[in-house]
Amino acid sequence: MRDACIVGWAHTPFGKLEDPDIESLLARVGRAAIEDAGISPADIDAGFLGVFGEGFTNQGFPASLVLQSIPELRFKPITRYENACATGSAAIHGALDFLAAKRGRFALILGAEKMTATPGPQVGEILLNASYRRTEQDIRGGFAGVFGRIAEAYFQRHGDQSDALAAIAAKNHKNGVDNPWAQMRKDLGFAFCRAESDKNPFVAPPLKRTDCSLVSDGAAALIITDAETAKSMAKAVRFRAAVQVNDFLPIASRDITRFEGPREAWGRAMSEAGLGAVTDLSFVETHDCFTIAELIEYEAMGLTAEGQGARAVLEGWTAADGRLPVNRSGGLKAKGHPIGATGVSMHVLTAMQLTGTAGALQLPKADLGGVFNMGGAAVANYVSVLERVG
Repeated sequence: MRDACIVGWAHTPFGKLEDPDIESLLARVGRAAIEDAGISPADIDAGFLGVFGEGFTNQGFPASLVLQSIPELRFKPITRYENACATGSAAIHGALDFLAAKRGRFALILGAEKMTATPGPQVGEILLNASYRRTEQDIRGGFAGVFGRIAEAYFQRHGDQSDALAAIAAKNHKNGVDNPWAQMRKDLGFAFCRAESDKNPFVAPPLKRTDCSLVSDGAAALIITDAETAKSMAKAVRFRAAVQVNDFLPIASRDITRFEGPREAWGRAMSEAGLGAVTDLSFVETHDCFTIAELIEYEAMGLTAEGQGARAVLEGWTAADGRLPVNRSGGLKAKGHPIGATGVSMHVLTAMQLTGTAGALQLPKADLGGVFNMGGAAVANYVSVLERVG
Protein backbone atom coordinates (compact mmCIF):
# COMPACT_ATOMS: atom_id res chain seq x y z
CA MET A 1 0.00 0.00 0.00
CA ARG A 2 1.27 3.47 -0.91
CA ASP A 3 2.35 5.62 2.03
CA ALA A 4 0.98 8.83 0.51
CA CYS A 5 -2.20 10.87 0.79
CA ILE A 6 -3.83 13.78 -1.01
CA VAL A 7 -4.57 16.49 1.55
CA GLY A 8 -5.47 19.53 -0.58
CA TRP A 9 -6.43 20.57 -4.11
CA ALA A 10 -7.51 23.34 -6.45
CA HIS A 11 -9.06 23.43 -9.93
CA THR A 12 -9.91 26.09 -12.52
CA PRO A 13 -12.84 25.88 -14.90
CA PHE A 14 -11.88 24.16 -18.16
CA GLY A 15 -12.64 25.76 -21.51
CA LYS A 16 -11.67 28.80 -23.50
CA LEU A 17 -10.32 30.94 -20.67
CA GLU A 18 -9.18 34.54 -20.64
CA ASP A 19 -5.90 33.60 -18.95
CA PRO A 20 -3.22 34.46 -21.53
CA ASP A 21 -0.73 31.70 -20.72
CA ILE A 22 0.19 28.78 -18.47
CA GLU A 23 1.87 31.16 -16.01
CA SER A 24 -1.46 32.81 -15.21
CA LEU A 25 -3.23 29.43 -15.06
CA LEU A 26 -0.68 28.11 -12.57
CA ALA A 27 -1.18 31.21 -10.46
CA ARG A 28 -4.86 30.31 -10.07
CA VAL A 29 -4.27 26.90 -8.49
CA GLY A 30 -0.87 26.72 -6.77
CA ARG A 31 -1.44 28.88 -3.72
CA ALA A 32 -5.10 27.87 -3.61
CA ALA A 33 -4.15 24.19 -3.20
CA ILE A 34 -1.69 25.05 -0.43
CA GLU A 35 -4.37 27.03 1.39
CA ASP A 36 -6.90 24.24 0.87
CA ALA A 37 -4.52 21.85 2.65
CA GLY A 38 -4.25 24.26 5.57
CA ILE A 39 -0.48 24.65 5.30
CA SER A 40 1.85 27.48 4.24
CA PRO A 41 4.13 27.75 1.19
CA ALA A 42 7.09 27.30 3.54
CA ASP A 43 5.86 23.76 4.25
CA ILE A 44 6.21 22.71 0.60
CA ASP A 45 9.40 20.70 0.06
CA ALA A 46 9.22 20.27 -3.73
CA GLY A 47 7.09 21.03 -6.76
CA PHE A 48 6.10 18.79 -9.68
CA LEU A 49 4.71 20.45 -12.79
CA GLY A 50 2.91 18.80 -15.69
CA VAL A 51 2.87 20.76 -18.97
CA PHE A 52 2.70 19.04 -22.35
CA GLY A 53 3.74 22.15 -24.29
CA GLU A 54 5.05 20.83 -27.62
CA GLY A 55 4.09 24.14 -29.25
CA PHE A 56 1.06 25.14 -27.19
CA THR A 57 3.43 27.49 -25.36
CA ASN A 58 6.69 29.10 -26.44
CA GLN A 59 7.90 28.84 -22.84
CA GLY A 60 9.82 25.57 -23.17
CA PHE A 61 11.20 25.68 -19.62
CA PRO A 62 8.16 26.22 -17.37
CA ALA A 63 9.15 24.67 -14.02
CA SER A 64 10.08 27.89 -12.22
CA LEU A 65 7.02 29.76 -13.49
CA VAL A 66 5.44 28.54 -10.26
CA LEU A 67 7.65 31.02 -8.41
CA GLN A 68 5.99 33.94 -10.19
CA SER A 69 2.87 33.43 -8.06
CA ILE A 70 4.45 31.66 -5.05
CA PRO A 71 7.83 33.35 -4.53
CA GLU A 72 8.13 31.63 -1.15
CA LEU A 73 9.08 28.46 -3.09
CA ARG A 74 12.34 30.06 -4.25
CA PHE A 75 15.26 27.65 -3.88
CA LYS A 76 12.92 24.64 -3.57
CA PRO A 77 13.31 21.86 -6.19
CA ILE A 78 10.65 22.07 -8.93
CA THR A 79 10.65 19.79 -11.96
CA ARG A 80 8.60 19.75 -15.15
CA TYR A 81 7.13 16.40 -16.32
CA GLU A 82 5.77 15.37 -19.72
CA ASN A 83 4.21 12.10 -20.91
CA ALA A 84 1.70 13.11 -23.60
CA CYS A 85 -1.90 13.14 -22.35
CA ALA A 86 -0.78 11.44 -19.13
CA THR A 87 1.52 14.36 -18.27
CA GLY A 88 -0.41 15.21 -15.10
CA SER A 89 -0.15 11.66 -13.78
CA ALA A 90 3.57 11.62 -14.57
CA ALA A 91 3.97 14.63 -12.27
CA ILE A 92 1.97 12.85 -9.57
CA HIS A 93 4.24 9.80 -9.81
CA GLY A 94 7.28 12.05 -9.51
CA ALA A 95 5.86 13.42 -6.27
CA LEU A 96 5.02 9.94 -4.99
CA ASP A 97 8.60 8.84 -5.61
CA PHE A 98 9.88 11.96 -3.81
CA LEU A 99 7.83 11.11 -0.73
CA ALA A 100 8.77 7.43 -0.87
CA ALA A 101 12.44 8.45 -0.87
CA LYS A 102 11.70 10.51 2.28
CA ARG A 103 13.18 13.63 0.73
CA GLY A 104 10.39 15.76 2.16
CA ARG A 105 6.92 15.81 3.73
CA PHE A 106 4.80 17.96 1.41
CA ALA A 107 4.76 17.99 -2.38
CA LEU A 108 2.90 20.43 -4.62
CA ILE A 109 1.71 18.98 -7.94
CA LEU A 110 0.41 21.24 -10.70
CA GLY A 111 -0.86 20.54 -14.20
CA ALA A 112 -1.75 23.17 -16.79
CA GLU A 113 -2.26 23.74 -20.51
CA LYS A 114 -3.24 26.72 -22.65
CA MET A 115 -4.56 25.25 -25.91
CA THR A 116 -7.33 27.45 -27.29
CA ALA A 117 -5.03 30.28 -28.41
CA THR A 118 -3.47 27.90 -30.94
CA PRO A 119 -5.10 27.70 -34.41
CA GLY A 120 -7.04 24.49 -35.07
CA PRO A 121 -4.77 22.99 -37.73
CA GLN A 122 -1.75 23.61 -35.52
CA VAL A 123 -3.51 21.93 -32.57
CA GLY A 124 -3.87 18.79 -34.66
CA GLU A 125 -0.22 18.90 -35.65
CA ILE A 126 0.91 19.31 -32.04
CA LEU A 127 -1.25 16.43 -30.85
CA LEU A 128 0.32 14.19 -33.49
CA ASN A 129 3.51 14.47 -31.44
CA ALA A 130 1.86 11.91 -29.15
CA SER A 131 1.85 9.36 -31.99
CA TYR A 132 4.64 7.54 -33.84
CA ARG A 133 5.53 10.15 -36.43
CA ARG A 134 7.51 7.81 -38.66
CA THR A 135 4.44 5.79 -39.68
CA GLU A 136 1.45 7.71 -38.33
CA GLN A 137 1.96 11.38 -39.13
CA ASP A 138 0.18 11.11 -42.49
CA ILE A 139 -2.96 9.47 -41.09
CA ARG A 140 -5.90 11.54 -42.26
CA GLY A 141 -7.54 13.44 -39.42
CA GLY A 142 -4.41 13.77 -37.28
CA PHE A 143 -4.58 12.26 -33.80
CA ALA A 144 -8.35 11.83 -34.17
CA GLY A 145 -7.50 9.82 -37.26
CA VAL A 146 -5.32 7.49 -35.16
CA PHE A 147 -8.31 6.72 -32.97
CA GLY A 148 -10.53 6.56 -36.03
CA ARG A 149 -8.32 3.69 -37.22
CA ILE A 150 -8.63 2.04 -33.82
CA ALA A 151 -12.41 2.34 -34.05
CA GLU A 152 -12.43 0.92 -37.58
CA ALA A 153 -10.36 -2.08 -36.46
CA TYR A 154 -12.60 -2.64 -33.44
CA PHE A 155 -15.75 -2.43 -35.62
CA GLN A 156 -14.29 -4.94 -38.07
CA ARG A 157 -13.60 -7.39 -35.25
CA HIS A 158 -16.66 -6.89 -33.07
CA GLY A 159 -19.28 -5.25 -35.29
CA ASP A 160 -20.58 -1.70 -35.64
CA GLN A 161 -20.45 -0.02 -32.22
CA SER A 162 -21.90 3.36 -33.24
CA ASP A 163 -24.76 3.04 -30.73
CA ALA A 164 -22.30 2.39 -27.90
CA LEU A 165 -20.08 5.33 -28.85
CA ALA A 166 -23.09 7.66 -28.98
CA ALA A 167 -24.27 6.34 -25.60
CA ILE A 168 -20.86 7.04 -24.06
CA ALA A 169 -20.86 10.59 -25.43
CA ALA A 170 -24.42 11.20 -24.24
CA LYS A 171 -23.68 9.78 -20.77
CA ASN A 172 -20.64 11.96 -20.29
CA HIS A 173 -22.34 15.12 -21.54
CA LYS A 174 -25.27 14.45 -19.20
CA ASN A 175 -22.82 14.04 -16.30
CA GLY A 176 -20.99 17.22 -17.28
CA VAL A 177 -24.11 19.29 -16.64
CA ASP A 178 -23.49 18.82 -12.91
CA ASN A 179 -19.80 19.79 -13.04
CA PRO A 180 -19.23 23.52 -12.43
CA TRP A 181 -15.73 23.23 -13.92
CA ALA A 182 -16.81 21.49 -17.14
CA GLN A 183 -16.20 23.13 -20.49
CA MET A 184 -19.50 21.90 -21.97
CA ARG A 185 -22.43 21.73 -19.56
CA LYS A 186 -25.10 20.61 -22.00
CA ASP A 187 -27.03 17.34 -22.16
CA LEU A 188 -26.77 16.62 -25.89
CA GLY A 189 -28.79 13.39 -25.78
CA PHE A 190 -28.27 10.08 -27.51
CA ALA A 191 -30.06 11.00 -30.76
CA PHE A 192 -27.84 14.02 -31.41
CA CYS A 193 -24.65 12.09 -30.61
CA ARG A 194 -25.73 9.16 -32.79
CA ALA A 195 -26.61 11.05 -35.97
CA GLU A 196 -24.26 12.71 -38.42
CA SER A 197 -25.31 16.32 -38.97
CA ASP A 198 -23.97 19.75 -39.80
CA LYS A 199 -23.42 20.27 -36.07
CA ASN A 200 -22.02 16.78 -35.56
CA PRO A 201 -20.01 15.90 -38.66
CA PHE A 202 -17.57 13.04 -39.08
CA VAL A 203 -14.09 14.06 -37.95
CA ALA A 204 -12.29 10.77 -38.57
CA PRO A 205 -14.86 8.12 -39.55
CA PRO A 206 -16.42 6.39 -37.77
CA LEU A 207 -15.75 9.10 -35.14
CA LYS A 208 -17.92 12.22 -35.17
CA ARG A 209 -17.37 15.50 -33.36
CA THR A 210 -19.25 14.20 -30.31
CA ASP A 211 -16.80 11.29 -30.14
CA CYS A 212 -13.83 13.62 -29.61
CA SER A 213 -12.67 15.41 -26.47
CA LEU A 214 -12.42 19.18 -26.41
CA VAL A 215 -9.55 21.62 -26.95
CA SER A 216 -9.24 23.29 -23.57
CA ASP A 217 -7.42 25.65 -21.25
CA GLY A 218 -7.20 24.85 -17.57
CA ALA A 219 -5.16 23.95 -14.51
CA ALA A 220 -5.42 21.79 -11.41
CA ALA A 221 -3.23 21.20 -8.37
CA LEU A 222 -2.77 18.72 -5.52
CA ILE A 223 -0.93 18.64 -2.22
CA ILE A 224 0.29 15.20 -1.14
CA THR A 225 2.07 14.09 2.00
CA ASP A 226 3.00 10.89 3.83
CA ALA A 227 0.31 8.90 5.61
CA GLU A 228 1.63 9.71 9.09
CA THR A 229 1.53 13.47 8.48
CA ALA A 230 -1.91 13.12 6.88
CA LYS A 231 -3.34 11.87 10.20
CA SER A 232 -3.23 15.42 11.52
CA MET A 233 -4.73 17.02 8.39
CA ALA A 234 -8.34 18.10 7.97
CA LYS A 235 -8.90 15.63 5.11
CA ALA A 236 -6.90 12.85 3.53
CA VAL A 237 -7.29 10.53 0.53
CA ARG A 238 -4.83 7.64 0.41
CA PHE A 239 -3.13 6.19 -2.67
CA ARG A 240 -3.94 2.52 -2.24
CA ALA A 241 -2.25 1.84 -5.59
CA ALA A 242 -0.37 3.83 -8.20
CA VAL A 243 0.87 2.02 -11.29
CA GLN A 244 2.53 3.08 -14.56
CA VAL A 245 2.83 0.78 -17.58
CA ASN A 246 4.29 1.82 -20.95
CA ASP A 247 3.71 0.00 -24.24
CA PHE A 248 5.12 0.28 -27.77
CA LEU A 249 4.56 3.66 -29.40
CA PRO A 250 3.61 2.51 -32.95
CA ILE A 251 0.04 1.22 -33.14
CA ALA A 252 1.25 -1.27 -35.76
CA SER A 253 3.37 -2.98 -33.09
CA ARG A 254 0.34 -4.00 -31.02
CA ASP A 255 -3.17 -5.40 -31.22
CA ILE A 256 -4.55 -1.91 -30.84
CA THR A 257 -8.13 -3.08 -30.26
CA ARG A 258 -7.13 -4.75 -26.96
CA PHE A 259 -5.42 -1.90 -25.06
CA GLU A 260 -2.93 -4.33 -23.55
CA GLY A 261 -1.00 -1.63 -21.67
CA PRO A 262 -4.11 -0.35 -19.86
CA ARG A 263 -5.12 -3.95 -19.15
CA GLU A 264 -1.71 -4.64 -17.56
CA ALA A 265 -1.84 -1.40 -15.56
CA TRP A 266 -5.30 -2.20 -14.19
CA GLY A 267 -4.25 -5.73 -13.28
CA ARG A 268 -1.21 -4.53 -11.37
CA ALA A 269 -3.20 -1.81 -9.63
CA MET A 270 -5.90 -4.23 -8.50
CA SER A 271 -3.20 -6.51 -7.10
CA GLU A 272 -1.36 -3.66 -5.37
CA ALA A 273 -4.62 -2.42 -3.85
CA GLY A 274 -5.58 -5.91 -2.67
CA LEU A 275 -8.79 -5.91 -4.73
CA GLY A 276 -10.30 -8.73 -6.71
CA ALA A 277 -12.01 -6.84 -9.52
CA VAL A 278 -12.76 -3.34 -10.77
CA THR A 279 -16.32 -3.73 -9.50
CA ASP A 280 -14.87 -3.57 -5.98
CA LEU A 281 -14.45 0.15 -6.71
CA SER A 282 -17.26 2.65 -6.14
CA PHE A 283 -16.55 4.57 -9.36
CA VAL A 284 -13.92 5.22 -12.03
CA GLU A 285 -12.64 8.32 -13.80
CA THR A 286 -11.23 7.08 -17.11
CA HIS A 287 -9.49 8.65 -20.08
CA ASP A 288 -12.17 9.22 -22.73
CA CYS A 289 -10.08 11.27 -25.15
CA PHE A 290 -12.33 9.60 -27.74
CA THR A 291 -15.44 7.53 -27.07
CA ILE A 292 -13.81 4.46 -28.61
CA ALA A 293 -11.13 4.75 -25.92
CA GLU A 294 -13.68 4.58 -23.10
CA LEU A 295 -15.37 1.62 -24.79
CA ILE A 296 -12.16 -0.41 -25.01
CA GLU A 297 -11.16 0.70 -21.50
CA TYR A 298 -14.26 -1.04 -20.10
CA GLU A 299 -12.72 -4.25 -21.37
CA ALA A 300 -9.18 -3.38 -20.29
CA MET A 301 -10.29 -2.70 -16.70
CA GLY A 302 -12.10 -6.04 -16.63
CA LEU A 303 -15.63 -4.66 -16.46
CA THR A 304 -16.64 -6.77 -19.48
CA ALA A 305 -15.11 -9.46 -21.64
CA GLU A 306 -13.33 -8.51 -24.87
CA GLY A 307 -15.70 -7.32 -27.55
CA GLN A 308 -18.53 -6.75 -25.06
CA GLY A 309 -17.70 -3.24 -23.83
CA ALA A 310 -20.90 -1.94 -25.41
CA ARG A 311 -22.94 -3.81 -22.81
CA ALA A 312 -21.49 -1.68 -20.02
CA VAL A 313 -22.91 1.54 -21.41
CA LEU A 314 -25.99 0.30 -23.29
CA GLU A 315 -27.22 -1.61 -20.24
CA GLY A 316 -26.54 1.33 -17.91
CA TRP A 317 -23.70 -0.21 -15.90
CA THR A 318 -21.53 2.94 -16.20
CA ALA A 319 -24.27 5.52 -15.65
CA ALA A 320 -24.25 7.67 -12.52
CA ASP A 321 -26.69 5.22 -10.90
CA GLY A 322 -25.14 2.10 -12.42
CA ARG A 323 -23.10 -0.70 -10.90
CA LEU A 324 -19.82 1.16 -11.65
CA PRO A 325 -20.28 4.85 -12.50
CA VAL A 326 -17.67 5.92 -15.04
CA ASN A 327 -16.76 9.58 -15.62
CA ARG A 328 -19.31 11.12 -13.27
CA SER A 329 -17.35 14.34 -13.81
CA GLY A 330 -18.29 14.37 -17.50
CA GLY A 331 -14.90 12.99 -18.43
CA LEU A 332 -12.60 14.57 -20.97
CA LYS A 333 -15.59 14.54 -23.33
CA ALA A 334 -17.57 17.19 -21.43
CA LYS A 335 -15.18 18.48 -18.75
CA GLY A 336 -12.45 19.22 -21.29
CA HIS A 337 -8.90 18.02 -21.90
CA PRO A 338 -6.17 20.60 -21.19
CA ILE A 339 -3.46 18.02 -21.59
CA GLY A 340 -1.06 18.81 -18.75
CA ALA A 341 -3.93 19.34 -16.31
CA THR A 342 -5.98 16.25 -17.15
CA GLY A 343 -4.36 13.64 -14.90
CA VAL A 344 -4.25 16.04 -11.96
CA SER A 345 -7.89 17.01 -12.51
CA MET A 346 -8.97 13.36 -12.51
CA HIS A 347 -7.35 12.88 -9.11
CA VAL A 348 -8.94 16.08 -7.76
CA LEU A 349 -12.44 14.99 -8.83
CA THR A 350 -11.86 11.52 -7.36
CA ALA A 351 -10.64 12.97 -4.06
CA MET A 352 -13.71 15.19 -3.90
CA GLN A 353 -16.01 12.18 -4.39
CA LEU A 354 -14.21 10.26 -1.66
CA THR A 355 -14.44 13.13 0.83
CA GLY A 356 -18.10 13.81 0.07
CA THR A 357 -17.37 17.30 -1.26
CA ALA A 358 -18.30 16.81 -4.94
CA GLY A 359 -21.53 18.83 -4.72
CA ALA A 360 -24.00 18.03 -7.49
CA LEU A 361 -21.58 15.37 -8.77
CA GLN A 362 -21.59 13.46 -5.49
CA LEU A 363 -22.31 9.76 -5.72
CA PRO A 364 -24.23 8.07 -2.85
CA LYS A 365 -21.46 5.47 -2.46
CA ALA A 366 -17.88 6.66 -2.78
CA ASP A 367 -15.46 4.56 -0.73
CA LEU A 368 -12.89 3.55 -3.37
CA GLY A 369 -12.16 5.39 -6.60
CA GLY A 370 -10.19 4.36 -9.67
CA VAL A 371 -8.38 6.71 -12.05
CA PHE A 372 -7.06 5.76 -15.49
CA ASN A 373 -5.02 8.40 -17.37
CA MET A 374 -3.51 7.52 -20.75
CA GLY A 375 -0.76 9.10 -22.83
CA GLY A 376 -0.89 8.53 -26.58
CA ALA A 377 -2.88 5.62 -27.99
CA ALA A 378 -2.65 3.35 -24.91
CA VAL A 379 1.11 3.96 -24.65
CA ALA A 380 1.72 5.60 -21.23
CA ASN A 381 -0.85 4.11 -18.87
CA TYR A 382 -1.41 5.20 -15.28
CA VAL A 383 -3.88 3.69 -12.82
CA SER A 384 -4.50 4.97 -9.30
CA VAL A 385 -6.75 3.47 -6.65
CA LEU A 386 -7.72 6.01 -4.02
CA GLU A 387 -9.59 5.65 -0.73
CA ARG A 388 -10.71 8.07 1.89
CA VAL A 389 -8.96 7.95 5.26
CA GLY A 390 -11.06 7.92 8.41
